[in-house]
Amino acid sequence: MNKCEGTVLILGGTGLVGSQVAREIACTLPQQRIVIVALPKKEVEDLLKRLKAEFPEVEFEGAWGDIFLRKDLCKMHRQQVMEDSEKSCTIFQDIFLDRRIAYEESFLVSLIRQYKPDIIVDSVNTATGISYQDIYTACIKVRGILERMRTRGDFTEPPNSEEIKEVESLLISQSIPQLVRHVQLLHDAMVEVGTRLYLKIGTTGTGGMGFNIPYTHSEDKPSSLLLSKTAIAFAHTGLLFVMARTPNAPIVKEIKPGALIGYRRVDYVPVKKRGENQYLFQSNLEPLEQVLDISVRQDFEITTELMMAGVDTGENGFFTLGEFETITSLGQMEFVTPEEIAQNVVLEIRGSNTGKDIIAAIDGAVMDPSYRAGYLRPQVIEEIRNLEKKHSCTSVALGQLGPPELSKLLYEAYLMKIHYGTLRHVLEHQPAEISDTLHNFIKTDGILDLITSIGIPILCPDGQRIYRGPKINIPEYRGSYRIPLDSEKLDQWAQKGWVDLRPKNFVIWQERFREMISSASVSCSEGSSAITPRSYLFDEIRIGEVVGWIFNNDPKIKGYRIKGL
Repeated sequence: MNKCEGTVLILGGTGLVGSQVAREIACTLPQQRIVIVALPKKEVEDLLKRLKAEFPEVEFEGAWGDIFLRKDLCKMHRQQVMEDSEKSCTIFQDIFLDRRIAYEESFLVSLIRQYKPDIIVDSVNTATGISYQDIYTACIKVRGILERMRTRGDFTEPPNSEEIKEVESLLISQSIPQLVRHVQLLHDAMVEVGTRLYLKIGTTGTGGMGFNIPYTHSEDKPSSLLLSKTAIAFAHTGLLFVMARTPNAPIVKEIKPGALIGYRRVDYVPVKKRGENQYLFQSNLEPLEQVLDISVRQDFEITTELMMAGVDTGENGFFTLGEFETITSLGQMEFVTPEEIAQNVVLEIRGSNTGKDIIAAIDGAVMDPSYRAGYLRPQVIEEIRNLEKKHSCTSVALGQLGPPELSKLLYEAYLMKIHYGTLRHVLEHQPAEISDTLHNFIKTDGILDLITSIGIPILCPDGQRIYRGPKINIPEYRGSYRIPLDSEKLDQWAQKGWVDLRPKNFVIWQERFREMISSASVSCSEGSSAITPRSYLFDEIRIGEVVGWIFNNDPKIKGYRIKGL
């Protein structure tokens, strides 16, 4: 089929991928109408304005709201709904009770009924939206409620309103029931209006990597939340596979990008985390006591708003030079562009066999890193470096990509790069000398406050003191903010997420650098097979490449991908 006539409904249409799909469809297919649906109203309005200017001959419409909620609640933030006991009750009803009522009240169903699309392209990150409600924290809280009830010794005493809310939150945060009901309503609505094709842009949950993925949302690896995302992503694929085998259902396809999707733009911007501005704080130098308090403290002085040069990857976040260079390095997650995804979407809509339809061939459907992305990578890196120079900033890590181990390694590599420049120069000095040199440097440089402000402590060479900011990422909160400290835990925390200035840490770094120098002895002239993830091809310390090499080769980390090399 070479043309598409009718309405194309694009769910999640304002996102990095969804907006590019809209453009590709407008360029390629003679459709009558493209409908953009997304959560924020302003994003829909802004994109419609741009698309109408770019494609005046195409009819565009828009709608906004949460497709997982009812029509009368879809303009509210989900958290607002959950905090209202009466409204949150409707979520429970729609997930667990009468499906017919849920169908009639669903915002998603109402959209499909209204626009009667011939094609639906679903670029909503469903797995993230459902799994990142954090059922694990909800379970811990409810377990605490039960323990308090047991302590009181009276199960007949009614729980208070806050305890009831926590139990309700647990019930409606369960991922599988939500996903099942979502797919049921979607299927029923498409059958009702006669939708011809449903194409899902899904996710692997780990960017094509495995349990050893070193990139999460500042959580440990592999975090339970991240694995829940992967579980839901492939549960979703399973449900779509079943839908595709259902009589009278639309044609069902799914494309799963297996790499970082990027990028929107390179810029120098204020840093935000979950929508909140981030700041630099004046560090405190404190002695290490028998107990370490990791609670977020309010007694730290704000020095300035945190600004950073980096790359905006849309829904995946804003990455610094070090983070982007690491995650896109050979053997890591690497990346694929939204244009390539959109092109495959349109080819599948037209009936071409791209080999990327996971419903037809799961094993062959993952989009591996691309030549185009590899070609663009050095340009992105160079643009960030230029912004670093222009704004006199240091773009190393924000701690928002991966567990704190990633940021820790990037900053340690950065400190050695500033003072020693090359791998060989580091090997010319004793570990104790490196330790003292870097410690003296951070005491006179603004990098100290940057590192500690993002939640990464700096362990002094004596192992008895730390520089810290108002929060500490490692150790993570596990029901208490006061954690007993001993030498074993100190080593664990330093390895996991503290910048470690102790001499013994630089013994480890020198061992790594020796292996990197040894790997560089292989010449490119010996053929492409000579270049492997064990190869470090530079003499200078390139922090992202260094950390990428560590993730590829450190047996304790094993953070590499096995496909696309």
